[in-house]
Amino acid sequence: MAWIKRNLFFAIGGAIALALLGAAGFYDYKSWQRNSTAFENLNEIYSDLKNVSSQKPSPGNAKVDNIEAARDQERQLRAWIKKARNHFEPVSPIPNPTNGPVSSEAFKNALDRTVSQLQHEAVGANVQLPPQYEFSFTAQSDKVRFAPDSLEPLSAQLGEVRTISEILFSARINALDSVQRLRVSDDDTAGPQSDYIDDQPVKTELAVLTPYEVTFRAFSGEIAATLAAFASSPHGFIVKAINVQPAGAVTGGADTTQPPAPEAMSPGRSGLQTVLNEQLLRVTLMVEIVNLSPRN
Repeated sequence: MAWIKRNLFFAIGGAIALALLGAAGFYDYKSWQRNSTAFENLNEIYSDLKNVSSQKPSPGNAKVDNIEAARDQERQLRAWIKKARNHFEPVSPIPNPTNGPVSSEAFKNALDRTVSQLQHEAVGANVQLPPQYEFSFTAQSDKVRFAPDSLEPLSAQLGEVRTISEILFSARINALDSVQRLRVSDDDTAGPQSDYIDDQPVKTELAVLTPYEVTFRAFSGEIAATLAAFASSPHGFIVKAINVQPAGAVTGGADTTQPPAPEAMSPGRSGLQTVLNEQLLRVTLMVEIVNLSPRN
């Protein structure tokens, strides 16, 4: 105690110095802790940035903005889709009322009228048809009331079947043996198998692809004209498959008489004789019609 009294100011100064040293140590510790946390956060951010930059595609850097480039490409794609719609015009349903849903009476009248029209067009184009052919609507031909919720898809199919048939007639095929469609109605279960294909439409975010199968007889020139007509149609037809074989005997009630094949011979006794003897062919086409989704 005597020493403290003699050295009071020194003792007080030492105590203050110790307190300051403790405070400084505590401050340094807290600063080190903050710096350590900040460094860890910086490393984490750097690691995330490195991972993002290494992705394929990368978002880019200060010179290359891949995100904006992707947005620009999306804009270009949507502009192309909008422009391509000119080649994917939807086929109008038959009937196509603007003031409400399709009624049974309206569909029945439209079906009878369309089938009769196609039969007359076939005669005008010299295309043979099976007797009393209903163009795949045999199950509906004798009805005046139709299965619930079937009139809209049936109307869409009737419009598409008419368009397909008229393409074939315009190509001047020799005979139409069948047009086959999907079953879309409970009434279709009672129809003949020859009117249908066992398939399903393909649905994507961009479109719905609906398949049809047509079987006809023609020579090679008319087959080429048919394929060209489908390719140039504004309604987005895609020929998915084609099967060609000699016509031979055809079932289904169609006339199997083959017209005489053209024949030509070059003149001159000493020259080589050239003979053209083309054979009538039976063709089966798997055709899809593309209906773009309204939002695209």
